[in-house]
Amino acid sequence: MMEELERALSRIEAEPGISLLVVAGGGKSFSAGVDVGAHAPGEAARMLGKFHAVIRALIASKKVSVARVEGHALGGGAELAMACDLVYTTQGAKWGFPEIELGCFPPVAVSALSALTGQKRAAELILTGRTISGKQAAEAGLATAHFPDSELREAVEGTIARLRALSAATLALTKKALCAWDAIDFDRGLARTEKIYLEELMATEDAREGMRAFLEKRRPEWKGR
Repeated sequence: MMEELERALSRIEAEPGISLLVVAGGGKSFSAGVDVGAHAPGEAARMLGKFHAVIRALIASKKVSVARVEGHALGGGAELAMACDLVYTTQGAKWGFPEIELGCFPPVAVSALSALTGQKRAAELILTGRTISGKQAAEAGLATAHFPDSELREAVEGTIARLRALSAATLALTKKALCAWDAIDFDRGLARTEKIYLEELMATEDAREGMRAFLEKRRPEWKGR
């Protein structure tokens, strides 16, 4: 799916007649995140490479990106949504970064969440792994606005209609000037976070134990190393 999404973004970027894109779930949820097995030490580098290529493409894109979040937006799903320019969520959607419960951390959120929510709120969400509602996500700055389930799609369509009436060239340049966070600092920060994740975190016993415990449906037994 990551490969398909990256190819889709590449095709959209090459189309001068397209000024915006909408990222939404194909079912009842936006995204429950990356498959837990892909976090394993032998798979992590490949997974992060593919997922972060999608995140970097979204941030660097000249198109305005709109996320429509329903159901769950967890882990990589929440990171994908937060990388979009505008984020609209249902009030009851479930947002969170539960990686800490697996003995891991979410690299994109570690690198960029504080720019959206402030350092203390970002630290709480990442370090506790707790889930918050769409309403709370919007109030924290993680999403643009929240709506009742029945009103979300209409609200997103209204934003799309407004954007379509504007100049695609002006939108592209405005997005470039208005980046939610400095793209250079973000890329440098994400590269540092990837290095810690792959070279240090994946070498710990706890990271391996957290994933094994999840797959075996039991509580992890942390060793602190």
